[in-house]
Amino acid sequence: MFQNRNFSVFDIHGHLGFREPAKPRKPQHPLIGKYAGERAERMRLSWDFPSTEDQAEEASRPLIDRWSDELDKYAIGGINFLTARNNEVLAEQIGQYPNKFTGFASHPIEEKDAAKQLKIAVDELGLRGYKLFGPLTPVPFEDPSLEPVWTFAAERRLPVLIHFGLLGHAGGIVHHPNISPLAIFNTAREYPDIPFIIPHFGAGYFQELLHLCWSCPNVYVDTSGSNQWVRWMPYELDLERLFRKTYELIGPERIVFGTDAMGFPRGYPYRYLQDQVRVCRDLRFSESDIELIFGNNARKLLQLETPSHFSQGDDDHETH
Repeated sequence: MFQNRNFSVFDIHGHLGFREPAKPRKPQHPLIGKYAGERAERMRLSWDFPSTEDQAEEASRPLIDRWSDELDKYAIGGINFLTARNNEVLAEQIGQYPNKFTGFASHPIEEKDAAKQLKIAVDELGLRGYKLFGPLTPVPFEDPSLEPVWTFAAERRLPVLIHFGLLGHAGGIVHHPNISPLAIFNTAREYPDIPFIIPHFGAGYFQELLHLCWSCPNVYVDTSGSNQWVRWMPYELDLERLFRKTYELIGPERIVFGTDAMGFPRGYPYRYLQDQVRVCRDLRFSESDIELIFGNNARKLLQLETPSHFSQGDDDHETH
């Protein structure tokens, strides 16, 4: 993928599982379940994901060991996991491979001790950011009760990644007061020391995300996922347009590569990396821009050491 041997990809967006909800989920209606299953199978076939049976023999191996092997297989320098069953589990897992994995805290921000939990996650567990879901947050982000969280994040310049837009698979959430990236606008302006990362190019709210980026220099765009939501927009969008328009507005320094890697048997979705690098090279981004987008921006946000080498100039575009 990269001819430059001194550079390695760093992925800002992976998952080691998800936190169990505090309240039992409402049972899904059979018709919705059937519909979701049909669309999930269609996506599996479209993207050539393996079926569950394809890796049955591997299922007994520790999950974090399998992820370590995946990074070695594809020569990925590291991945940042955003969620797990809880913050403690995530920290324990990534601690087994500290040179490959980092992690974010992920607990409901509306909980009374959310700021305390975040401080423990950072100072005692070694986590490097905070992950939230807009459509799962029941209060406005500028609610006064959340001020202790934002104050702590600002003091530490802690990156906060918030999923906005469509959430879940077919049958998922498409309407919520906090579904648009503009829901964080007032908070992002009030706390400019917090880097806010918005994944999936806004997941259906691309225009709103661009407007937010135009106003707030502390907003970053995460490229993760299949981004198939572009097919359901009323105007034409594709991966090339997403990268081009984002680059034209904010340059390469605020675009951060991710895959939304979720687990097995799919494993690391290398195809997403291939497609995104191809688009950037088709758009004639410089190699130094590509290194920023596909690793060094994430390393800077996570306060990790960055490779000392950067490509020189744009002359090598046609050789890749």
